[in-house]
Amino acid sequence: MADEKPNIVFINTDQQRFDTINALGATFMDTPNLDRLVEEGVSFTNSHVTAPSCAPSRASVFTGYYPHTTGIYRNGDRWTHSWIEDLSESGYYTVNVGKMHTAPYNTDMGFDERYEVENKDRYLAPIPAGEPPLPGDKFYLDEWDRALQARGLLKQQREFYRQWDDYEQRLGAFEWELPKDMHPDVFVGNFASRWLDRMPKTEQPLFMEVGFPGPHPPYDPVPEYAERYLERELPLPDPSPDDLEGQPQPLKELREHNTTVDHDSVTHDLDPEEYQLHRQRAYYYANVSMIDEQVGGILDALESNGYDDTVVVFASDHGEALGDHGHIQKWTMYDEVTRVPTIVWSPERFDAGTIDELVSLFDLGPTILELAGLDPDETLEAESLLPALERDSSWSGRDRVFAEHARDGILRGTALMTMIRTENWKFVHFVDNEAGQLFDLDQDPEEEKNLWDDPDTKAIRDRFHERLLNWRLNSGLRTADWAAAFR
Repeated sequence: MADEKPNIVFINTDQQRFDTINALGATFMDTPNLDRLVEEGVSFTNSHVTAPSCAPSRASVFTGYYPHTTGIYRNGDRWTHSWIEDLSESGYYTVNVGKMHTAPYNTDMGFDERYEVENKDRYLAPIPAGEPPLPGDKFYLDEWDRALQARGLLKQQREFYRQWDDYEQRLGAFEWELPKDMHPDVFVGNFASRWLDRMPKTEQPLFMEVGFPGPHPPYDPVPEYAERYLERELPLPDPSPDDLEGQPQPLKELREHNTTVDHDSVTHDLDPEEYQLHRQRAYYYANVSMIDEQVGGILDALESNGYDDTVVVFASDHGEALGDHGHIQKWTMYDEVTRVPTIVWSPERFDAGTIDELVSLFDLGPTILELAGLDPDETLEAESLLPALERDSSWSGRDRVFAEHARDGILRGTALMTMIRTENWKFVHFVDNEAGQLFDLDQDPEEEKNLWDDPDTKAIRDRFHERLLNWRLNSGLRTADWAAAFR
């Protein structure tokens, strides 16, 4: 019989696309441990983020509010509070191993123990002109940095990769040349498993957040993992001229910008060779397989150490373009970026299966709170998925999901980009630009034909404008007291 307060392990990856798990249809992937979570758990196959970059998405997940409510619109915005504080106050022992992307990096956030590991390409050198630093970015040493220093190793990162003769052709794909156990994803996974192995179990239920830095670039697998995928036929991007031409100016500027600055060691090419695209995807997929292996280690450690009643939640903070629509990384509202794997595994509690209705990633917040026996605050904009997990016939999912992102050092062409996605349509609004994006997802699931200026869809576009206005107004009213207190 499941206990009233289960242990909860929340595993987060960074920048993992939905189509990277074999059991969810990606037959070219090797993901036996994620497949197990899918086959024995509940998978939300239409889960979308609230922001297409790390910090604003994570802040939404761990607060239950949209970026415009938290005020965390971009990486580096100050973020120091979360519902983890509520878990801790209710009696949970709370531990973080790996990435949270808080600002400052090491803020308590309600954790009893933190062993933070941040971006792979965060380097300890003067910040180049035009790239805003994160708080403490120049001199901050995380657990991984310290471990590398203790071993006398120099971290593979941008300054290192720039010395490679073919750096410009790599498109962010590099072989991991240091010992395997010093790869950041292996380091985080091993750290979490060792913590479970070596720390005495407390009388309190456990909440553990495990944040893998990958498959966020650099795409840097150990060679033996990369070789499997280099030998396979893989889905490759092939954006059409209509797709590229139909993009609004802020996205065209984004594509160009990413060819001039090697963010996260990625040199973006607007017209790459097929072998470059294949290697880039092979290395990215290999990074996912490396994480999958570590997920298996964590599951084994939970079982061998008596964490019998444990709910495992698996998700990613956003996806990755990987050349689709001519883009790289994130900062767009295409499904490759907004749609992410979202799995809740607890075979004793919930019947296995897939749920295809629309949900928002930050809905995991109140779900976890309710699993822990807490009542989420009434002002939360996230909605618990517990009725879906329990197969409540009255639950029908969201009729629309929202995402937003403000101007930063990379998305420079607009002050604010906002998405509304329904089952059948996607609307992307740029606050300072007359152009936007409108896709009929029934007829155009690949989002290649922008109908924004089509006179036949003007009424649909106008309705979305009205929805956007009503959403922001209602959000402001609902969260006014919380937002004032939070700040």
